[in-house]
Amino acid sequence: MQNFIKQTFASLVGNILGLFIFFGLGTTGLLLLLFAASQNPGPVVKDKSMVVFDLSMKITDGEPSSSQLLQQVLSGEEQKQMSLRSILDAIEKARRDQRIVGIYLDATRISGSDNTAGFATFKEIRQALAKFRAAGKKVVAYGMDWGEREYYLSSVADTIVLNPLGAMEINGLSSQPMFLAGALQKYGIGVQVVRVGKFKGAVEPFVLDKLSPENRQQTQKLLDDVWTEWRNAVGYSRKITPAKLQAIADNQAFLQAEQAKSNGLVDKLGYFDQVVADLKQLTDSDKDDKTFRQISLSEYAQVPGKSLGTERNSKNKIAVVYAEGEIVDGQGSDGEIGGDSFARIFRKLRQQEDVKAIVLRINSPGGSATAAEVMQREVRLTREKKPVVVSMGDVAASGGYWIASDSNRIFAEPNTITGSIGVFGLLFNAQELANNNGITWDTVKTGRYADSQTLSRPKTPEELAIYQRSVNKIYNIFLDKVAQGRNIPEAKVAEIAQGRVWSGTAAKNIGLVDEIGGLDAAITYAAAQAKLGNDWKLEEYPKYGTLEERILGKVPEQTKAVLNLDEQKLQLPDPLAGELQKLKAELATLKKMNDPQGVYARLPFNLKIE
Repeated sequence: MQNFIKQTFASLVGNILGLFIFFGLGTTGLLLLLFAASQNPGPVVKDKSMVVFDLSMKITDGEPSSSQLLQQVLSGEEQKQMSLRSILDAIEKARRDQRIVGIYLDATRISGSDNTAGFATFKEIRQALAKFRAAGKKVVAYGMDWGEREYYLSSVADTIVLNPLGAMEINGLSSQPMFLAGALQKYGIGVQVVRVGKFKGAVEPFVLDKLSPENRQQTQKLLDDVWTEWRNAVGYSRKITPAKLQAIADNQAFLQAEQAKSNGLVDKLGYFDQVVADLKQLTDSDKDDKTFRQISLSEYAQVPGKSLGTERNSKNKIAVVYAEGEIVDGQGSDGEIGGDSFARIFRKLRQQEDVKAIVLRINSPGGSATAAEVMQREVRLTREKKPVVVSMGDVAASGGYWIASDSNRIFAEPNTITGSIGVFGLLFNAQELANNNGITWDTVKTGRYADSQTLSRPKTPEELAIYQRSVNKIYNIFLDKVAQGRNIPEAKVAEIAQGRVWSGTAAKNIGLVDEIGGLDAAITYAAAQAKLGNDWKLEEYPKYGTLEERILGKVPEQTKAVLNLDEQKLQLPDPLAGELQKLKAELATLKKMNDPQGVYARLPFNLKIE
């Protein structure tokens, strides 16, 4: 019934929106608009241009869905979202393009931006920029207020310029989970937990008021690994020892512009007009020009050119399937991986003779154990016919690792968050909340456990035992999947599981990951496994269709997203807004918990590195 309501609402919104557009523009005007869009020759690249990379841009794994594109059109906002592969593709294309002399990293609008990409995503972009520099081209970065995340990317530049009134926050990494147990208790909402794995911290926000010793241990180790990678990478680029960077974090933390320059974190201090003047010289622009010769990264991505293989003329295909977001049972929508829709994609690709290999790109904290098993089964069946290679993004943990375990090879970045092999269930009840407000229940039943799903009371010990048996069974299945897929003895899997979270570096050391590398490395490996040489091209899934197809009603099967045109950002002063956003994220996660058995393989809800 729940899925029926969702699908009906999605269809209703789509139809109303279609009628609105049709009657607003008129049939003739709409067709002329689409025709004009299709005839657009594309961006023009002038000789000696700089590609402008706005670091405030939202970076995702897959391309934005057609509903997201339509929302941008209706809101009139400029598109500030690109997929990681499009960014890597554009940088590689710019490296080969003789008309491009450099890339300008604009870090002036990073404060409060929608860019939530993690360190693993930035690691891949960083490597692409380093390769761009090695070709003899310039990378220039300018900013006002750098933190560790954006500076990790910007530090690869030839020249880093900081505004004289700007600052840098280099104080190390932290994670500050939010605990809801006190609030739930205050309002009379009961929570009972069934779980396996002493490190399964996903349940802790609902039953504790601070980190358990085990959760603190794993979080500390994860932060240490990511911070070590940060110091090594930044230190190599800036010729600063990791020890000095640690001393800066411990003793200075917040550096004013002059301090940042004296410590070697930036090359010079300057205002925007001075940076523009330097870039005018680099691009041989006229002094009377308002700005330097440039093209945005998103525009440049639309310029024809060969790089990762999307424009190669070949009958052989490597399919890149994006699994990004929460794993949910059913079809899923924007920001979710629906188990059924994912399985349908893999079944289709398994049957296509021209698809020679598949790269499964995972950026997910996990979710429904039932959906993860449906997805993993399709990965296994597909692997029997053609290579399936996994590329892990910022997060590929719990259910995200479940679907990766049976692939031919797993690639991860050093700062990828993975592992978390464990399962749990949360059982809420509203007895105290209701009773305190004069609400009571009575029950008539024909079996001892007929009302075991009720929210009117806590579960009895006997009922909890039933749930625990279910959780234990699924956990043992999870362990068996990892042991078979990774060819690791079950005893060792049991030792490294327990719901513990690992960095990509640590995961490789214990056998959960095969190689350190990004999306490009996984694609190259897949092509080699399929013995394709250079005779292949990429095809990405899911396919959402173009905006024109969306408007005309020709929507691919995978597109099931519901438009949300009324989403408003909280306009509250920091840091209150940030904490409320965390709470909103926690509650949004609960809404996505739809496993039919109520059992989940998921990363700790609010694990966020800042």
